[in-house]
Amino acid sequence: MGPRNGGVGAGTRGGKSVTQVIVERSESFESALKRFNKKVQQDRVLSEVRRRRFYEKPSVLRKKKKAAKRRKSRKQTRKNMKE
Repeated sequence: MGPRNGGVGAGTRGGKSVTQVIVERSESFESALKRFNKKVQQDRVLSEVRRRRFYEKPSVLRKKKKAAKRRKSRKQTRKNMKE
């Protein structure tokens, strides 16, 4: 969280990572907020929250994973056909 990465990073609290942005004295609130929002998107915090909002049974997770794998495979096949 030092000067090398501009005071932006994920600290740890209780074994879980916490997104944080250190605001410099001369920095405006808007720019600090913009850096924080960018960091939250990079860390995929909101997508993780949405994913964990409701419990999904392991069987449902397996089905979703399998469906995603099929979609990715089809997309790759289409991409190879164009080339």
